[in-house]
Amino acid sequence: MSKDRTTKATNPFDSDSDTEKEVPRNSTQSSYGSSSYGSPFADNKARYRNDFRDSGGIQNQSTQELESYAVYKAEETTQKVNDCLRIAEDMREGASKTLVQLHQQGQQIERTHLTAVDIDQDLSRGEKLLGNLGGIFSRKWKPQKNRPIKGPMLARDEAFAKKGSHMEQRQRLGLTDAKTRSNPRDLPTEPASSLEKVEVEKMKQDDALDDLSNILGELKEMAQDMGSEINRHTEALGHVEKDVDELNFRVRGANQRARKLLGK
Repeated sequence: MSKDRTTKATNPFDSDSDTEKEVPRNSTQSSYGSSSYGSPFADNKARYRNDFRDSGGIQNQSTQELESYAVYKAEETTQKVNDCLRIAEDMREGASKTLVQLHQQGQQIERTHLTAVDIDQDLSRGEKLLGNLGGIFSRKWKPQKNRPIKGPMLARDEAFAKKGSHMEQRQRLGLTDAKTRSNPRDLPTEPASSLEKVEVEKMKQDDALDDLSNILGELKEMAQDMGSEINRHTEALGHVEKDVDELNFRVRGANQRARKLLGK
């Protein structure tokens, strides 16, 4: 076993990515995976770590060595693009969970405000009863009201509500959306020349970049939905606060009336 292989086996931090693992010579990976086509990528990573600076520079290398180096750099670029794509997919998953939480929070705010409306109705009946109670010669009590209880005033974005509800249902069922991937091209199983290998890697990169562009577009839409929904939450909470303050004021007045009646 060579020194490079021994180092890689004992040092888990030698590789920049978990995907940089040796690939068997006769195996191929998925359409976006980095395929070595007979030159293990991990070995070449150690081999070309210094870009020929320790062996006289690029100008002193043979044509075969330069072709192998070109394949390695193409595979390395494919791997980096795939790493970016995986990060974007993770971001999309996190954004989806955030949208579900915002949808649930919006529903909670609405339910809270509807509860305030129910309290207003019960309180109105209590105020009417307190107003009619008293002695024969006592003046009828009339509760003070600064403003009517308006309840939820914001019309929710139906598109966002449907989207959030759908995502929430899928989350509860334990379903996850399949990762959006463009239709992969039919790639040669075993490219014959180094130039063909480089072209294959370029096709993989183009497909991965298309997917990355699509995911970034989705993230932009999600960010816009988040911003709009947060603005609605802020406005809705402002209305809830006003109605709750009014209910507190009326409850204090009703309590004072009840204590006065009990003191007679």
